[in-house]
Amino acid sequence: MSTPHFAVSVIALAVLQSFAGAAMADDAGQPLPEVVVSAVKARASTAAIGGFSNAPLLDTPASLSVITSQQMLDLQIRSTTDAARYDASLSDAYNAVGYAEQFSIRGFKLDNGSSYRKDGMTIAGDTQIALENKDRLEVLKGLSGLQAGVSAPGGVLNYVTKRPTDTPLRTVVLETRERGTLYGAADLGGRFEDTRFGYRINVVAERLRSIVRGADGNRKFISAAFDWRISPQALLQIDADYQRKSQLTAPGFQLLDNTTLPSIDPDTMLNDQPWARPVRTTSSNLGARFEYTFSPAWKASVSANQNTFRRDDYTAFPYGCTAQNLFPGFCGNGDYDVYNYISEGEKKSPLTVQALLQGRFATGTFDHAVTLGSSLMRNSEKWGDDLYDFSGVSNIYRPVVVPPAPGTSGPVSERRYTNERSLFGQDIVSLSAQLKLHAGARYVQVRRSQYVGADDNGVVLPYARTDAGFWLPNLALVYSLRPNVALYTSYAQGLEHGGVAPKGTVNERQALEPAKSKQVELGVKADIRNDLSATLALFQIRKGLEYVDAASNVFVRNGQAQNRGLEMGLNGRVTRDLTLGVSATALNTRQRDTGQASLDGKRVTNVAAFKSSVYADYAVPQVQGLSVSANWQYSGKKAFDAENTVFVPKYHLMNFAAAYATRVGGVATTLRAGIDNAFDKFYWRDVTPDLGGYLIPGASRTGRVSAQFDF
Repeated sequence: MSTPHFAVSVIALAVLQSFAGAAMADDAGQPLPEVVVSAVKARASTAAIGGFSNAPLLDTPASLSVITSQQMLDLQIRSTTDAARYDASLSDAYNAVGYAEQFSIRGFKLDNGSSYRKDGMTIAGDTQIALENKDRLEVLKGLSGLQAGVSAPGGVLNYVTKRPTDTPLRTVVLETRERGTLYGAADLGGRFEDTRFGYRINVVAERLRSIVRGADGNRKFISAAFDWRISPQALLQIDADYQRKSQLTAPGFQLLDNTTLPSIDPDTMLNDQPWARPVRTTSSNLGARFEYTFSPAWKASVSANQNTFRRDDYTAFPYGCTAQNLFPGFCGNGDYDVYNYISEGEKKSPLTVQALLQGRFATGTFDHAVTLGSSLMRNSEKWGDDLYDFSGVSNIYRPVVVPPAPGTSGPVSERRYTNERSLFGQDIVSLSAQLKLHAGARYVQVRRSQYVGADDNGVVLPYARTDAGFWLPNLALVYSLRPNVALYTSYAQGLEHGGVAPKGTVNERQALEPAKSKQVELGVKADIRNDLSATLALFQIRKGLEYVDAASNVFVRNGQAQNRGLEMGLNGRVTRDLTLGVSATALNTRQRDTGQASLDGKRVTNVAAFKSSVYADYAVPQVQGLSVSANWQYSGKKAFDAENTVFVPKYHLMNFAAAYATRVGGVATTLRAGIDNAFDKFYWRDVTPDLGGYLIPGASRTGRVSAQFDF
């Protein structure tokens, strides 16, 4: 049986079995158990970034946001791209439809090889990461050297896996979107007859009908998580998941004459050649965790995760204008060069292992909460020489069919191997009833070898090698002004792998050496009520600036990127019936010390000086079970190029939704409907500098409806 048929069958059986159970209960004259339906949005109060134990957000000296699985259901969030609309610090960064979801935090692009985590373990961020088996999405903003080791300075996205439930869980979600997307998901959890053993199963099937005309595909996902309560002290958790996605990707646009923003329909598809093929990706995880509690004060854990990612990449790729000798840039009349791009057999396989010892003790009048740990991450990256050959010329307004350039990509071999070993520790010292010192550091040994090419005779050149150690300190003070209000100040250092030289540069696909970054931050957090919180953070991050040197066409690190910003958040229930979520980020980004007048003092590309998102949900008291909601998003203008010669305009977006909780056939049912970009506003949502600079339009007005059944 094929994967899609299997997924659909499981979902259908879950629905039929549960409805049948309800009918049998009615026939037997037995009353159904009461189901309480609530439209209240859950607000997370803890997070576990880096695989450390859950800690209260109020006491954590860092800027964090958390989206729970319940919020994902309520807000019809199906991807991290959907989630990003509610956090102003999280932005698109070459997030092309049908390709990998890629993001930036605080203006810094995340690293696909180190900034995405599952339960604190490294995973490849080169595809859409499934949310259906995730209990929550944690966004750590800023440097994460202590918590995660090597990662981009913007922060970390940590996906926390759903675990077995103590009571039976049977949830099915069915959804359709106006362009023809069909979505079905089942979430099943509970415990076996021997209650020491628990399970959680998630199955998804999705037919993708894209926001860009023709960029269609499908996605299938299945996961399972089990736990074994070996004893009151010992717990073993095992989980596995598998996803297969196939979708035609929608490339972005370049400037006309390399100076002017094109005027286009957001539905326009440039990868529209009859020989274009979908990008095919498969990804899987196999994870395990063992925890042992020695006493109420001490516990230890060992965790591991093997992530595997494979991709066959095909695109009729638009780039440049030979007629006007523009590389990059489209011709003034909308013509663009079409290349046949093929890269088959790409593979990444990060393996992460981490051991933790955590405990509490006192020395005199000081209380200590200690975490000691060690981790190992190994990642083998394989690919072959890609095909990237000129095929012909098309036009963004009048598409032209061109024959594909012949050939395919070359044999796959290991091109980059990374080995990271870390020792880390943190001590949270209670200096007084109100003041705590967080002192920690991580030592990372980075070893990496990478392919640099072959000489004119085809002889492979010696691999470039890195073998270096780095200390990453982290210090913070947290002052409890009141039991529900905390002030903090922190200093942190981070470490990131060097960026990878883009296609067309002299050092194409080669990664720069690792580099450190530094951050200072001041913040205040308040739990206004148990279900309402507010945060404010002021920060400065400095790191080496990476760019393609125009004179030499070499990808280099030179000068400094400095991002200073202010973040604000308000989340929770404002009144009995009103739930509010406010997120705003003001960023001052500057390039400096490059020695090039065209760059120094200019704004960083694809970063708005101000970005905000406001969400409100109102439970209509006159109609039990009915709620209405709205989301307003704003983004200021963004620089398209490093020289700041072209900016894309600011934009406002409005999204509306409604939900109605009721019972259908004795089954708790929640019906939802929504409309995104309600006023059909055209906007450029992503203006990435990658691959010479591309513009990606946002989706036009799109409607969706769904039904959730809780059996």
